[in-house]
Amino acid sequence: MKVAQHIVDARRARLAELLQAEGYLPVAAVCERLAISEATARRDLAELERTQTITRTRGGALIEYNQRFPSFRERQAKASEAKTRIGAVAAALVEPGQTLWLDGGTTTHAIAQALANAGTSGLTVVTNNLPIADVLADRAGVSVHLLGGEYLRRSSLLLGAHTLDGLRAWSFDLAFLGAEGMDREGLSNSQADLVALQRAVAAIATRTVYAVDATKLGARAVEALAPWDAVDRLVSDASSAAFAAAGCALGDRLISA
Repeated sequence: MKVAQHIVDARRARLAELLQAEGYLPVAAVCERLAISEATARRDLAELERTQTITRTRGGALIEYNQRFPSFRERQAKASEAKTRIGAVAAALVEPGQTLWLDGGTTTHAIAQALANAGTSGLTVVTNNLPIADVLADRAGVSVHLLGGEYLRRSSLLLGAHTLDGLRAWSFDLAFLGAEGMDREGLSNSQADLVALQRAVAAIATRTVYAVDATKLGARAVEALAPWDAVDRLVSDASSAAFAAAGCALGDRLISA
């Protein structure tokens, strides 16, 4: 039986709202959230793409934020003081001669800036973020390597299969990772490709440190990243009491900024 057009239109409007709110949803998540089949999800995504409401990506949909979504530079202004403190505390964990991974968010950018200011020497830094590479590229004693991949302009990131392939040449003494959500289930992030990269990095790092500001506490992004028992260290400006109130048990793994 054919579904009435007003029902189809309402469902597609709801899908557009979800994508605008969350940025990215895999097709499987679209099916689950809207209780529809994969074939229906793909038809709805195709129609939203045809009307230029979204831009499609393999396995999911990424809303086009050319006008509405803040750029990387604009997002740096959000909780900027907290990110600066987190950056300084996290950078103090770095020792000369280490090979580091710096994730692609604005908080890890603050870590890069703190490293540049500290003048720590003998570092090899690998990243998929253009602004981070730019901050450290001309620093004496720092070797910067940028992984290739598909360029996401608004996030200043390189992501995808080629980025994962590029990791094969590396292992890390210390990896700094970010997240978009922290709740009782653990850490989460906004895009499947990003989470896949972060998990791959964590698997080849001797130590992993998550750097996440307090505005993310109590939020959950669309993709699960790591449960709390898999987190080595977390640097945050949120207090231990705030984490406890949110149902997040970290103990001495929390480093306050």
